[in-house]
Formats: sequence, structure tokens, C-alpha cells
Amino acid sequence: MEKVYIGVDVGGMSIKAGVVNLNGEILFKDKVVTDGQHVDVFLGDIKNLLEKIIKEAKDKDLDVRGIGFGVPGMVDNRLGLINKMANIGGRNVPLKEYLKDLNLPIYLSNDANVAALAEQKFGIAKGMENVILLTLGTGIGGGLILNGKLYEGNEGKGAELGHVCLILNGRNCGCGRKGCLESYASASALLRMTREYMKKYKDSMMWEYCNNDINNVSGLTSFECAKKGDEAANKLIDEYVMYLGEGMLDFANIFRPEAFVIGGGISNQGEYLTEKLEKYCKAQNWGYEGAPESKVLIAKLRNDAGIIGAASLLMD
Repeated sequence: MEKVYIGVDVGGMSIKAGVVNLNGEILFKDKVVTDGQHVDVFLGDIKNLLEKIIKEAKDKDLDVRGIGFGVPGMVDNRLGLINKMANIGGRNVPLKEYLKDLNLPIYLSNDANVAALAEQKFGIAKGMENVILLTLGTGIGGGLILNGKLYEGNEGKGAELGHVCLILNGRNCGCGRKGCLESYASASALLRMTREYMKKYKDSMMWEYCNNDINNVSGLTSFECAKKGDEAANKLIDEYVMYLGEGMLDFANIFRPEAFVIGGGISNQGEYLTEKLEKYCKAQNWGYEGAPESKVLIAKLRNDAGIIGAASLLMD
């Protein structure tokens, strides 16, 4: 029988699960739309999905060895709790305890952590010993691979890279502090900056791109107009790259990774973004004169990273 692991990519409104082999291949997967506001329904949906997946694996003569979870929130990896997650009404949800009658090892981690693990084991950073993943979405998620191992910190609550202080007493952050990197370099921050620049530069091409309605601003607005030569949009992108680049330089000085892997919606800009980030960081000597340069790469596994990374939690 082939040894396999189940990876579960948990979301507030949907849950995806897949069976992954030791080569990082998803053999099959399924998903369920869930009502994340009610904990009992949420847990029941997960259990029903897993029972279905496990049965199918057995029917295919596969040997399921464990279940890993990637959760978009705070977890306790010792006790198997979801401490806090958007769209779930409860706190300290006892996921591992609830699933104990499945009689399989269960491990929980943050979604950015499992994405980093997936990219290092099977994706764009395969084989690298020290890797930092940054997901640029509504917030900024962070994942660390140090000396070939996933670093999670005490209780699995480390690697919150989006919440390092970039500007003392700066913009308010959703975490309750001020000046976090997330407040300046997330996709949400880019949208805020785009609106600010449009109000300042009334002749910017960004207005035409948005049909003269600032409510139509998207993550593409500034990038697409910058590519067409719009002066205001290029100034905006330069400022955004500066903020993100400064955060990366700090992480480079602390962890000195071989590569930064960029995920999330903004990563769709591909080389246009990575080349700007590499140029900025290189001009700053990657944080310290004589320090080795890091590669800046775009995440490869995309929507499958959660399943593959969660399954990978138990492979070692």
C-alpha cells in the first residue's frame, strides 16, 4: 500500500482536503462549503469531509498516515486548537480532540507556514535550507524554513512577519499595534495608497483605468497604469516596493534566507514585481555590505499549496 497523507486547507467559508503522496502529488481532493459562523457546523463539515476522503483512500488501497491542517488564523500546535480565526464565531476550537475517533495523527499549523513548507519541499524553493515566504493579500502572512525545518515558534504562534514594526507609531494595524509591515505592504495597503495617489494626482491614468470612479480601484490599478508609463502610478509602485523591500531587508539580516517566496494576489505581477524588489534590495546591499544576495521568487504551487503543505506537516 502506498503511504499518503491528508492535507486540509481550512477557510472560513470553504474547506478543501486532498490526499498527497510522498512526492507531493495530490492524488485526489474534495471540498465543502461551510457556514463558518457556527462552530458545531464547521466542525461537522470538516469531519464529514475527512470521513469521505478516508473512505475513498481505503477504496483505492492507500495507507493514510496522518492529517495536517493549514488554518488562516492563530493555532496552538501542541493542543490542536484553533485559537482564533476569521469567520469562526468561537475561540479555542478543539479541532484535534473533535477528530480523535478518526484514529490518525493530527497536526495544525498556520496557513502561511504550510505554504512555506510546500514551496520548500515541492515547489519553487525545493531543496533550499533557508526560505521566507510572504503572502501579500488582505494582510501579510509569513512562513519560515530555517536550516531545512519549518519554524513555528512557541505554541506555533511565531513567524508573524507581517506584524514587525516598519514605522514607529505609524498607521493602525488590525493586530492592534501601529506601523506594522502589513499596514504598508499588504494588498489592502496598496489599495489605500492607490486611492490616496488618485486624490493627489487628478490627471493620473489611474482615473481612466477606474472609469473615473475611485470605488473601482483594484490591486491591478497601480501596476497596470505604471506599466503604461503613468508617472503617478510609477511613484506609487516605487513607494510600495520601498516598504516591502525594507521589510525584506530586515528579515534578510535576521534569517539570511537563500530565497524570498512571494505569494498572494500581488504575486501575479510576477517578474515585474520580483525584479523591482531585487533591484531595491541589491541597492541596499541586501541589508549588510558583503552579505549574500537572496533570490526573490514567485510561489509556484498556488491554490494547491495549502493542501500539499498541510499534508507535508506529518511527512517527516
